[in-house]
Amino acid sequence: QVHLVESGGGLVQAGGSLRLSCAASGRTCCSFAMGWFRQAPGKEREFVAAISWGGGTKSYADSVLGRFTISRDNAKNTVSLQMNSLKSEDTAVYYCAAGSSHVDMRSGQYNYWGQGTQVTVSS
Repeated sequence: QVHLVESGGGLVQAGGSLRLSCAASGRTCCSFAMGWFRQAPGKEREFVAAISWGGGTKSYADSVLGRFTISRDNAKNTVSLQMNSLKSEDTAVYYCAAGSSHVDMRSGQYNYWGQGTQVTVSS
């Protein structure tokens, strides 16, 4: 089992920045990709970004490309999401995910999920 805990969410004005972090514990010995997904009220969970075990492969949703940056520190078992130029449409609960064998946009490919952290962008 892998336990994921997100942090860093909050309220920010449009155009501002936030940095989300996800700390992994438990069965962290094995190589897997990690990702971020988000879910806005009344909408389905959607892919935001993902990163491979070594960090050499990254993928982003078109809606965040150029504004968000995903990174990871395997020594600390953490993955981060730097979010810049935030927009009101970025408002959602953001979830950290782990366990996919490769970078993947499909939520079903990830075995482990955090509890989520709320990001609210005011316009």
